[in-house]
Amino acid sequence: MGTANDGQPRAAQPGTGADATPADLFSFAVRLRRMNGEINRLVHAFAAGQGLHPTDIQALAAIMDAEEPMTPGGLRRHLGLTSGAVTACVDRLERAGHIRRVRESADRRVVHLHYAPDARATARSYFRPLAAATEAARARFSEEELAVVLRFLTAMNEELGTLGAAGPAGR
Repeated sequence: MGTANDGQPRAAQPGTGADATPADLFSFAVRLRRMNGEINRLVHAFAAGQGLHPTDIQALAAIMDAEEPMTPGGLRRHLGLTSGAVTACVDRLERAGHIRRVRESADRRVVHLHYAPDARATARSYFRPLAAATEAARARFSEEELAVVLRFLTAMNEELGTLGAAGPAGR
């Protein structure tokens, strides 16, 4: 089967013809890739404007979303990076004023990573259009529909989390 980029005729994809259902796998894959691409475009622009790498923004999101204080080791496991790469990432984030390292008072060897309030305000300001777009999209759905969307997104994240660093082939 060809793609638009390889010059080969493109076979009909599931979900593209009259028999398409909104819930087929191909339709989901296309829309998830498009959404991921748009979000990545925004994240890359924010990273570039802050003198950071896109991975640094993933680290910031992990620190912000963590249910308990994030440690460098937890960040390493979450991002699937080496200890050295996490150290470089945390150093860049700290130098740029996005995070603070805080030593645990009970055990001074334990370091917690905290999102700096000023940096949070900078990110909120930059990503305000994304929040507005999200609100505009949410307004098109009922509370019941949104609950289903949240269940789907939660299930997707759980499934993706089972893939680990090995990716789909390692499953």
